[in-house]
Amino acid sequence: MVSLRLPWPLPALLAWAAAWLLFITLRPVVPMLWAMLLPCLLGTVASLLGESWWRRGLIAAGFPLSLALTGMVTLPAWAWLVPLALLLLVYPLNAWRDAPLFPTPRHALQALAVQAPLPANAKVLDAGCGLGDGLLALRHAYPDAVLHGIEWSWLLRVACALRCPWARVRRADMWKADWSGYQMVYLFQRPESMARAAAKAQAEMAPGAWLVSLEFAVPGVLPRAQLRAPGGRVVWIYRVPLQDQRR
Repeated sequence: MVSLRLPWPLPALLAWAAAWLLFITLRPVVPMLWAMLLPCLLGTVASLLGESWWRRGLIAAGFPLSLALTGMVTLPAWAWLVPLALLLLVYPLNAWRDAPLFPTPRHALQALAVQAPLPANAKVLDAGCGLGDGLLALRHAYPDAVLHGIEWSWLLRVACALRCPWARVRRADMWKADWSGYQMVYLFQRPESMARAAAKAQAEMAPGAWLVSLEFAVPGVLPRAQLRAPGGRVVWIYRVPLQDQRR
């Protein structure tokens, strides 16, 4: 997927228009439930363009809500749970506490190997790999590494595995998965997640392993190095055991 930032509310307007166009096209040729279900699915997938949870919800809910307001169809009450079910398939509830789907820019990690060298065939984990942009950036930085991805959403996991067939992508909770076998763990999370990530790395990863975060620093921990990625974002590089800044 191309990392494309569309100004709000353009993603919502485009998604709603596409869903309505699909509905109008399908209505004469398929059963009404399918004519509603497929545009709802399209809106749910398009919600990946939203940069916050409330924007994603608006994108996904726009078509079914507008359809209900028009009174064009009469469906059983349970049918209106379909859009919610689709949304939960893409964004499981226990993943809502983690970062939104912000893709890693392709060349954001291009200089990482200079500051955090790894041996050939080192195991590297993208924790919360989403659609695989972080794995693509890691492959550019470490072409000889064995790349792994963890993603909780099954739909995103499937999409990531299709985009990155050379990586080992599995559906799992990044916070429950064992990080001990990796020489590097990469994250693009949010500020509130970083203390938890640091504690997990300190408890599970071997001395000398690397914890790398795009944009967000670990509070109270001294980084081994910093990189200024293209676009101005900072790559924070930590090495286990982590060092308290107060020392």
